[in-house]
Order: sequence, then C-alpha cells, then structure tokens
Amino acid sequence: MVRPCRHRLGEKLTAQWTAHLCGLCLALRGDHGQLARIVTNYDGLLISVLTEAQAERPDVGRRTAGPCPLRGMRTASVAHGEGARLAAAVSLVLASAKVRDHVADGDGMLARRPVALAARRVAASWDRAGARTGAAIGFDTAVLVDAVDRQTGIETLAGPGTPVLTVTEPTETATAAAFAHTAVLAGRPGNAVPLAEAGRLFGRLAHLLDAVEDREADAASGAWNPLAATGTPLEEARRLADDAVHGIRLALREVEFTDGGLAHRLLVHELPNSVHRAFGTVSCAHGTGPYAPPGTPGGPLPPEPPRRDRRGLLAGCAVWLGLACTCQLCCGTYEDPWSREQKQGPCANCDCSGCGDCCNCCECCNCCGEDGCCDGCDCGCDC
Repeated sequence: MVRPCRHRLGEKLTAQWTAHLCGLCLALRGDHGQLARIVTNYDGLLISVLTEAQAERPDVGRRTAGPCPLRGMRTASVAHGEGARLAAAVSLVLASAKVRDHVADGDGMLARRPVALAARRVAASWDRAGARTGAAIGFDTAVLVDAVDRQTGIETLAGPGTPVLTVTEPTETATAAAFAHTAVLAGRPGNAVPLAEAGRLFGRLAHLLDAVEDREADAASGAWNPLAATGTPLEEARRLADDAVHGIRLALREVEFTDGGLAHRLLVHELPNSVHRAFGTVSCAHGTGPYAPPGTPGGPLPPEPPRRDRRGLLAGCAVWLGLACTCQLCCGTYEDPWSREQKQGPCANCDCSGCGDCCNCCECCNCCGEDGCCDGCDCGCDC
C-alpha cells in the first residue's frame, strides 16, 4: 500500500527506506532461510521504520550488509535488530494466512491437490517460524493468527447491511498489536497507545483499499469482496479511507520519536497518495466538493479489469527468483510474479511528474493546512 516515490523522499529518506527494505529481507533470510525472502513487502517494513524512529540511538540498529544483486552488487547500511525481526515475524504469519486463503479458494495451480499440499506445508512452516521469532522478541503472534481465523468466520456471516468496519476489525486488531509492540522494543511504553491507534487505522485503510482495488477482479471471478458483500458504496469507502488517513495523522502527533522523518513521510504524506491511487483520483479532496466514483459524471474512468490468469504459488516463486537475479525487482518495471499486475521496483517507482520537493500541492492542502501536521518537521514542507 505504501509505495513512496524516490523524488518525493529525497536522497536521505530514500537511503533510510531502502535500508529497512533490505533489513527485512535479510532478517527473513537469516532467521528462516532463502525461501522466506519472498514475503518481503513494503508495508511490512513500516514496523522496522517505527521501531528505529523511536530508538534512543537509531544508529545502533544498523549494520553493513554484503553485496547483493538487488543493489547492483553493492554493500549497504541496512536495518538490523529487533525491529527488522518483528517485521519479519509479522510478514511471515500474514503471508502464511494469504497462502492458506489462496489454497482454500483453489487459485491457479493451487487447485491441484499436490501443489495445495505443498503450499499448506510452506504456510505451516511460516506460521511456526513467525511464532519463534515473535517469541524471541516478546511478541505473541497468536493475536495475528486469531485475527486471521476470525476473519473467515466474519466473512461467512457478513451480508448486505453488515457494517464494513465489522469485516475490517480483525485486520485492524492485528496491525494495532504489531504497531504497539514497536514501542516496547524501542523502550518507549508511552507510545504504545497512540501507535496502537495508528496501527488500527492503518489496518482498516489497507483492508478498504485492497477491497476497492480488487472490486472489478472479484466481480469477474465471483470472489468474495467486502464492499460488494456488505453493499458498501464507493463513496462510503472513500469517506472511511479519508477518515483513517486523518486519524493516523492525529495519532502520530502523540508519539514521541527520536527521528521520525521517514515514519512521518510514509504514514502522513504517502498514505493519501495510496488512497488517490486506489480510487483513481489524482488531486486532493480538499475544497473540491463531493467525491465522484469511477465511471460516474465528474469521476475518473473505471479501471480496466485486471488480468485473471494468476500464477500459482510455485510458478510465481520461480518467476520471482528470475526477477531477483536480473535486478528487475529493485530497479525496473516488472509483472508481479503471482497476480501479473504491472509494478515498479523501489528504485524506479516514481508515480509523480516534476516533483522535486517533499510536498506537492495536494499534500500541502491535506497536510499543511489547518491541521498543521508539518509544523516543526524536517521533511521539506514550506507551505
């Protein structure tokens, strides 16, 4: 969900962001082997970012990593320690849940019994691995597993008229627990409550945006979608998404950071961009009147239905290895190994044009206006 543009991040924050991405990848490999690296994801590294941002000495959580093909065979300073390990544990458990969900749906090659059996074994090993790492740093991953298990039951019972926030609750609970534990690791127990609130709203936002982006594909394939199942209109989903972004901004004001520049950039400035991408809007909602959903007068054109020929787990893993070996995952435009969606690597994923400053006009409307969230921050806002 959080896909920052390097032009907006600037050199300093881009280096920090890459350090956490590489740190998560190496933590997965170091604790759980090469295969575990396929669960490396942009949102997961936020856990590492938040931990380091609160640490009394952020530099202690860094080490120099050896050459890697994804960095053009260059060494680099990467995040290291409990924050990266917590991010790895959370990523493993949630990836395990996603694999089990695909097996249950019989997606692609997972409809074949031998492949499904292998996938279940991989998912079970990731569950155990995540639990071991979590226990080592004082985090009980049972809260994540419980959330995943409850999600299935909630979706079974949900129907027209069910509040969509009932469906997003398990995701909110899981992310709240993960965000709050970063305060424990950093020795800032007073930050746990506001970070839990930020995590809860981040989980809500992630669930809503995923539902919006998958709406067309789910309708075409007959898959379950929370918006369609509960009868939630796009206008209401957009209102809830905007409220979540605003709530995260307010919660972060209560958090005591040592160096919160990157966390602020990702969670305050980049999340509105994620909302705009999901809903197909390109300008801020500040002062523009009611939101017009895609395909309606005044709204953007509806997105083209994504391709439905998804790859199975093992085929996708094979493609991922090929992309990794050619550095496309880092520096190029590529087709997602599983969903076949077009994506860009972290070194090439600019979604803006002509942006040289931290804030573009839209972000200044949303962030630096009456809320004054940028007061005192060093992210480059001068609005």
